[in-house]
Amino acid sequence: MALKLIRQALNRHRPPPRMWRVQPLKKRYDVVIIGGGAHGLACAHYLAKDHGVTDVAVLEKSYIGSGGSGRNTAIIRANYLTPEGVRFYHQSVKLYEDLTGELDFNVMFSQRGHLTLAHTDGDVRTMRRRAEVNRLQGVDSRLVWPEELVRLCPLLDLSQHPRYPILAALYHPPGGIIRHDAVVWGYAHQADLGGAHIHQQTEVTDIDAGNGSTVQGVQTTRGYVETGTVLNATAGWGSTLAAMVGLELPMETFPLQACVTEPLKPFLDPVIVSGSLHVYVSQSDRGELVMGASIDPYASYSQDSSLDFLEGIAGHVLELFPFLGKARILRQWAGLCEMPPDFSPLMGKTPVGGFLLDVGWGTYGFKASPICGKTMAALIASGETPDLIAPFRLSRFAELDLVGEKGAASVGH
Repeated sequence: MALKLIRQALNRHRPPPRMWRVQPLKKRYDVVIIGGGAHGLACAHYLAKDHGVTDVAVLEKSYIGSGGSGRNTAIIRANYLTPEGVRFYHQSVKLYEDLTGELDFNVMFSQRGHLTLAHTDGDVRTMRRRAEVNRLQGVDSRLVWPEELVRLCPLLDLSQHPRYPILAALYHPPGGIIRHDAVVWGYAHQADLGGAHIHQQTEVTDIDAGNGSTVQGVQTTRGYVETGTVLNATAGWGSTLAAMVGLELPMETFPLQACVTEPLKPFLDPVIVSGSLHVYVSQSDRGELVMGASIDPYASYSQDSSLDFLEGIAGHVLELFPFLGKARILRQWAGLCEMPPDFSPLMGKTPVGGFLLDVGWGTYGFKASPICGKTMAALIASGETPDLIAPFRLSRFAELDLVGEKGAASVGH
């Protein structure tokens, strides 16, 4: 990577090559992936890299990364609550750790630690439980007390003055932040090199499932494309796509808002999350504070920002860091989150042959991108569901075998 950057600097008069090419839309592909975010692009990459499947189209109705992959707060972690969730996200973190080398593109993964604050005795019990579940699955996670929090985050208000004093925290050293657009571009570049066709501004308007049992093709704004395999990787719009083949998915879509401040002198190393205050905050390499809260309290496809969100998050952040009272907000935005009843994703096969799901990610989809791409590619290539994603099958609701992840995901990050 370092030599590559030096060569690019020396060749400053020569424009760099395109990260991915513009290809004609063929009449048929072996695999069609709907959704040009990190999940869909990662799947296309691993299909070629791990399984030699190269006749793949990635269809994106806007530009790649325009959905959840470009609207998240770029936090990576594995300190979930259920054994199934912890194992899954642990593998994703491990892939992220080597992603710069694999993609030959700097994704700027900074493992600076992740702190989930406990403000009540109930919070402390939950954090202790999560720490034990994490450790049993081989994940570095432990309960820490105020005397250690002073060292990990010196400017955090650990006094008894706040409305919700901090009693302890779940410390997860492998957690951190990443450059989300770099992940999208890196996967797009490698997917293109592997033979996949990336089609932007190509919206899927219908899915042809024949008699309702098997996928035959997709109708797009650029014409009809034949295929026998369709992967639905559309964060926020999974239910809409599934309805095209007659599937009603058990989830609702909610807006999730976030904002960023002006650049400040670096003071915050770990990611800070508070479930009681419904807030999370990290500091970027440029010094901005990236902040978010829980999902909006109503189902909607709106991606508008609101003053109510901004007032609420400002008050909660000031409870943690009172000295930030004069920091200025530069911008705010919103993304869409699909929330299943148990707060875990829907992955794998469906009753419609050839129609696969990678949806229902709520507020935690970006951090799962590498492992989702790898496991969904394995499923497409072999027809067999990998053990790692079997707990997230659609049929779990009918089987009453839920994966209750709300205790580790209800505050977004």
